[in-house]
Amino acid sequence: MALLTISEPGGKPAKPAHRPAVGIDLGTTNSLVATKCGATVEVLAGAPRLQESVIVPSIVHYSADAEPTVGAAAKHKAIEDPANTVVSVKRMLGKSLLEIKSQYPHLPYRFDESRPADSSGKQTPSPTLHTAAGPKTPVEVSADILRFLKARAETNLGGPVEGAVVTVPAYFNDGQRQQTLHAAEQAGLPVLRLLNEPTAAAVAYGLDSGDEGVLAVFDLGGGTFDVSLLRLSRGVFEVLATGGDTNLGGDDFDQAIVDWALQQHDPGEMSRQEQARLRTLATAAKHRLSTEPETPLEWHDLTLTEAVFAEIVKELVSRTLLACRRVLRDAGLKPQEVDNIIMVGGATRMPVLRKAVAALFGKEPLTAIDPDQVVAVGAAIQADVLVGNKSDTDFLLLDVTPLSLGIETMGELVEKIIPRNTTIPAAQAQEFTTFKDGQTAMSLHVVQGERELVSDCRSLARFDLRDIPPMTAGAAKIRVTFQVDADGLLSVSAEETGTGSKAEVQVKPSYGLDADTIERMLESSHDHAEADKELRALKEAEVDARRLITALQAAQSTDGDLMSEAEHARMDAAVADLTQAIEDADARAIRAGTEHLNEVSAEFAGRRMNLHVNRALKGRSIEDEENAETHRNAP
Repeated sequence: MALLTISEPGGKPAKPAHRPAVGIDLGTTNSLVATKCGATVEVLAGAPRLQESVIVPSIVHYSADAEPTVGAAAKHKAIEDPANTVVSVKRMLGKSLLEIKSQYPHLPYRFDESRPADSSGKQTPSPTLHTAAGPKTPVEVSADILRFLKARAETNLGGPVEGAVVTVPAYFNDGQRQQTLHAAEQAGLPVLRLLNEPTAAAVAYGLDSGDEGVLAVFDLGGGTFDVSLLRLSRGVFEVLATGGDTNLGGDDFDQAIVDWALQQHDPGEMSRQEQARLRTLATAAKHRLSTEPETPLEWHDLTLTEAVFAEIVKELVSRTLLACRRVLRDAGLKPQEVDNIIMVGGATRMPVLRKAVAALFGKEPLTAIDPDQVVAVGAAIQADVLVGNKSDTDFLLLDVTPLSLGIETMGELVEKIIPRNTTIPAAQAQEFTTFKDGQTAMSLHVVQGERELVSDCRSLARFDLRDIPPMTAGAAKIRVTFQVDADGLLSVSAEETGTGSKAEVQVKPSYGLDADTIERMLESSHDHAEADKELRALKEAEVDARRLITALQAAQSTDGDLMSEAEHARMDAAVADLTQAIEDADARAIRAGTEHLNEVSAEFAGRRMNLHVNRALKGRSIEDEENAETHRNAP
C-alpha cells in the first residue's frame, strides 16, 4: 500500500526519495539493463576490472558442480559444450516440444517431456532440457538471465531494485507473456509492467528528440521481429497497429549463411561442436558484412560477398516487408504517411535490410540511436515513471491488443468483444442470453482471431457459468466482461445479472502461436472477408430459425389445444420447409421460411399470450393492481 508523505504545519514538505527502478530488455540474442538517473538514462555495465560490456549475451551454461554461468563467459562454452549451453531460450517460451523441434531442428539440446512443472511448482507445457545441472525449463533458463541482470543492477545502484519493466515482443501472446512473468518472479524481480519492445523504443526516441508524427518501429532482434506504427503527439504515445513474426530474427540470417556454406562444401556428418563453430563463424561474417563489401567465412576458404548474402536472405527480408505492409493496412496508412522509421535490434545493422526498408517507405530510416540499447532505455524511462519517481517529462503510453478476443456464440460463431488493435489496458462487456427454456448453465468458450467461425480461430479457454435461474429462452441476462491488463494478459468473467451468480477465468494458453498460424490468422481474415460475411449471415439465420422452431414446438406441446387441426397442419408444414432450408444451407430460403413460420404462428402466439395473461390476473382486481403499484413505488 502506498503511503503519503507527512510534514509538520509550516514546515517544508519532505523531499520524496528516489526509488531505484530498472528497464530490462530480455532479448533473444542479447539482454541489457538500464536505469534513469536524473535527466539521463544509463545502460549498466558489469565489473570494470573484468571489462564487461553493457550487452549481456542471452546465454546460460550449466555444469554439475557450479552455479550457472551467464553472458559472455557462457558464450565461450557454446562451442565446446553446446548440450549444456542454452542459447536463444526466448524462442522456446510458451511453445511445445513439437513446435520447437519443427521450427529449430538443429538445436543441440537433449529434451525430456517427462517433467510437467518447473522448480517453483508452476505448471508449464514447456519441455525440459537435460543439463549437467539437472532438468531446466525455458522459464528457469530465462530466470537465470534475469537474475544476472538484477544482480548487475543492484551492484551499480548500491541497493535492491524496487521496480522493473521487462520488455517483450509486441506479438508475444498470453502464454509467452505469462512465462516471461514467471521467469521474473523466480529471479525475484518486482515487475511493474511488461512493455512491448517497439513501444519501448518509441518512448526512448520520442522523449529524446521531442519529435511528433507517425513513427514506424522496425524491430529485428536475434529471434523475433516486430513492426509497430505509433503516433506521437504532445507526449502521448499511441500505438496505431502492430504486427510481426515471433519466429524471425537475426538467428535466421545466421542459419541462411550456414545453409549456404554447407551447399558450397558438404563435410558430411558434423559433430555438435562443429555445427556450433560454423554457426559462430556465420554470425561473425554477418557482422563484418555490415561494414565491408565481402568477408572470408573462415570455413573451407569460403568468401561471402554482399551480393551473395543479399540473395540468400532475400526471402527473410521479404517476410519483414510483408509484415510492414500488413501493419500499414491495419492502420489505414500509406508508406509515405509515415514520418520516421526507427531501426531497433542489432540485426537491423545489416545494409541489405536498411536498403529494403528505405525503398518501402521512401525515406532513409533513422540510425543515430544505438539499436542494441534503445529498448532498454525506453523501458528504464517507463519504469522510472511507474515506480513513482517524479518525471521530468510527462507522457502517456497507449498500447494495443495484437489480435481480436471474443467468445463463441450459437452456430459456432465468434462474437468479438475486444477487437484487434484496441488500446490497452481495456475492459469491455457484452450481454448474452440463453438459447433454451429452463437453461440453468452456460458453457463459455474464449477465442482469439480475426475470422467469423470458431474453427478458424484459436481456442484460449473454456469455463462454465452455473446456477442460472430457469427461465424462458432469451429471458436471462448474462453479462460477459473481458479485461486486458497493461501486460496484455486477459481475464474473462460471466455474471447472471439477476442473481449475481458469477464465474471467471484467467487466460493462460498452453503454448504460443507459431509464425505460420499468425500469418494464416491475419491473411485469412482479409482473404475471406466477403465469404465470412456471407457465412455469418447464414449461421445467424440458422440460429434464429432453430430458436423459433424450438419455441413453437414447445408451445405446441403445452398449448396445442388452442389450435385447430388445419393450423397444426400449416405450422408443421412451415416447420418442415424451414428445416429443409436449414439443411440446404440456403440463407435466403431460411429467412423467407422464418418469416413465413412467424406469419403462420402469429394467431396461435396471440391466443397463447392472452391465455397466460388471463391466468396470471385471475382473481385479481384493478384495485389490487393499483395497491401493488403503490407498494412498489413506496419509499
